[in-house]
Amino acid sequence: MEYLISDLGLYAVSYAFAIALLAGVVKGIVGFAMPMILISGLTLFLPPEIALAGLIMPTLVTNTMQALRQGFSAAWSAIKRFRIFLLVGAVVLLSSAQLVKILPPDMLLLGIGIPITLFAGVQVLGWRPHFDKSNRWAETIVAIVAGISGGLSGVWGPPTVAYLTAINTPKEEQMRAQGVVYGLGAVLLVIAHVKSGVIRTETLPLSIALVVPAVIGTWLGFKIQDRVDQATFRKVTLLVVLIAGVNLVRRGLLG
Repeated sequence: MEYLISDLGLYAVSYAFAIALLAGVVKGIVGFAMPMILISGLTLFLPPEIALAGLIMPTLVTNTMQALRQGFSAAWSAIKRFRIFLLVGAVVLLSSAQLVKILPPDMLLLGIGIPITLFAGVQVLGWRPHFDKSNRWAETIVAIVAGISGGLSGVWGPPTVAYLTAINTPKEEQMRAQGVVYGLGAVLLVIAHVKSGVIRTETLPLSIALVVPAVIGTWLGFKIQDRVDQATFRKVTLLVVLIAGVNLVRRGLLG
């Protein structure tokens, strides 16, 4: 902690912890949005590459919590059900992650912000796409999009949630499936960004430190999800995600 405070400053560390706590609460309620909130909040005072490194460990730990909330057997069933999505997304994620060191920061911010804004915007307006559960082409295409987004930004929630919603996945199953998809994706992201150089001695302490507020927030979010109307909180979350996406687009355009 002393290393972080001396390197980033007490204000910056406190702000990062608050963002991680908020991201955890939102994730616990709706099952996604932690990387989006973290990347949007952290890039207000950190370079995109450092912000990306910061979200990786909290994402890995909280997705494991979510995936195993109903036990290992239920998580294994989700892995088998969405195996095509997982395999295709994994290959694309590992490949696209190597572009992080090449793309300019502004382009990276726009690449993250535009999909987030579009996703949240159409959801707020009430549009819901519909696919048949047996449509493997749709599953493959969405997995490719999620893999590219995840590799470049650590954000693969929007296309994943859109797909699960489009095939009318029940709430409990959707939460579990998101945890499995994001959890395995987070493992791959760690591997990919160790190779890309995003995760290194200078960036790892921040990522590890943010695990604590993220876990606390996720636990609180789980409690809220169990007791409060999910639809209301989903609408609030989409508005938060929309604001985060617009902010990223603004920073990508204006610098």
